[in-house]
Amino acid sequence: MVGKYKVITLCGSTKFKDDFIREQKRLSLEGNIVISVGLFGHSGDDEVWNDNVKEMLDDMHKRKIDMADEIFVINKNGYIGSSTKSEIEYALKNNKKVNYMEPQK
Repeated sequence: MVGKYKVITLCGSTKFKDDFIREQKRLSLEGNIVISVGLFGHSGDDEVWNDNVKEMLDDMHKRKIDMADEIFVINKNGYIGSSTKSEIEYALKNNKKVNYMEPQK
């Protein structure tokens, strides 16, 4: 499996921390380079809510999408919030493939 690895950026609500960790592990074991979020604001990383931090992290996540071949959306129970929707739109606009944890309805 050594060779060219696909780069995948995870997107989704940070309230699904356990799903992020599980999918990162699964995708890594499948031979992908996985880029994830830096903090889980909806799962206890309160620093996200300090002045300008969320804005910085949102912008940084778009740069992570720039570095990726595709994104993988953590859409547990079909949930896609406004930030994730914006990331999906950004990925599509930049010709990135979009895959979902759960089928889209």
